[in-house]
Amino acid sequence: MKRRVINIGGEQIELMMPEKRILLFITIGIIAALMVFSSVYTIDADEVGVIQRFGRYVKTTDPGLNFKVPWGIETVKKVKVQRVFKEEFGFRTVSSGVRSEYSDADFSSESLMLTGDLNAALVEWIVQYRIKDPVAYLFKVRDVEKTIRYVSESIMRQVVGDNSVDEVITVRRQDIAPEVKELMQTLLDEYETGIDIITVNLQDVNPPKKVQPAFNEVNEAEQERERIVNEALQAYNSAIPKARGEAEQQILEAEGYATNRINRAMGDAEKFIAVWREYNKAQDVTKRRLYLEMMQDVLPKLDKKYIVDEDLKSFLPLLQLERGGAK
Repeated sequence: MKRRVINIGGEQIELMMPEKRILLFITIGIIAALMVFSSVYTIDADEVGVIQRFGRYVKTTDPGLNFKVPWGIETVKKVKVQRVFKEEFGFRTVSSGVRSEYSDADFSSESLMLTGDLNAALVEWIVQYRIKDPVAYLFKVRDVEKTIRYVSESIMRQVVGDNSVDEVITVRRQDIAPEVKELMQTLLDEYETGIDIITVNLQDVNPPKKVQPAFNEVNEAEQERERIVNEALQAYNSAIPKARGEAEQQILEAEGYATNRINRAMGDAEKFIAVWREYNKAQDVTKRRLYLEMMQDVLPKLDKKYIVDEDLKSFLPLLQLERGGAK
């Protein structure tokens, strides 16, 4: 027998308990605790639980407090289905923050690629993905992360090899990433990886360091050419519309002048025809009227007027008129 002393109301009472019963209670308590701890588990809000019974998939549990068969009969694997994972190619981030730090190691084996025009380019990119099917992610492929890296590198080399170095670096740089994303997703779905590619971002694309100075000179020459072309286009766009406007103005002025002259000529012609018709009706009267109208226009413009008899043979006698002041 084992004695046990307890304190009740300030008095010590000695209890006698069998030692085997104590061991039994302790054993039962331990077994109960183990059952509770091995059957209760918690799933966070950004993950799901994949339950296996004797290694075989049974079900998937949602976030919260859940239960399973204890003693290792059922096991749970927690999969982060809401977290966005990232794989870097051609570089490695040591620490991220306001100013990120990158590794100084050489990752050219990943980034050095051959373009379609047989030039070389250093391509650095990031793949962001999420687990969309936790069962396929756990059981269909042995190492999903390595599979993603192999697939991404293969697809990127394929797409870069289909373009020239200028297209990869400048012209089609924005189109390469979506194309790689689509091809990667198609291949990963065929492999049943359970991965959803969110985005593919090209971080940096440059020629190799040995040819970078020559490449920079080519870029500077192209930029200078574009600048000159733009200046020429600006001058063209400034001069051509002005010249066209002046030409249209002169054409309109000429057309207006031609219309005016034509109208005046037609008016004069109609006037002449009208006079000619009246003249034919009464030629003598018309002659006199025309003569008188002409005299009315001419005589007021003369300073001195001499009226001479039409039978006069000489104008010498008229010279004395100027001395007398007569008209």
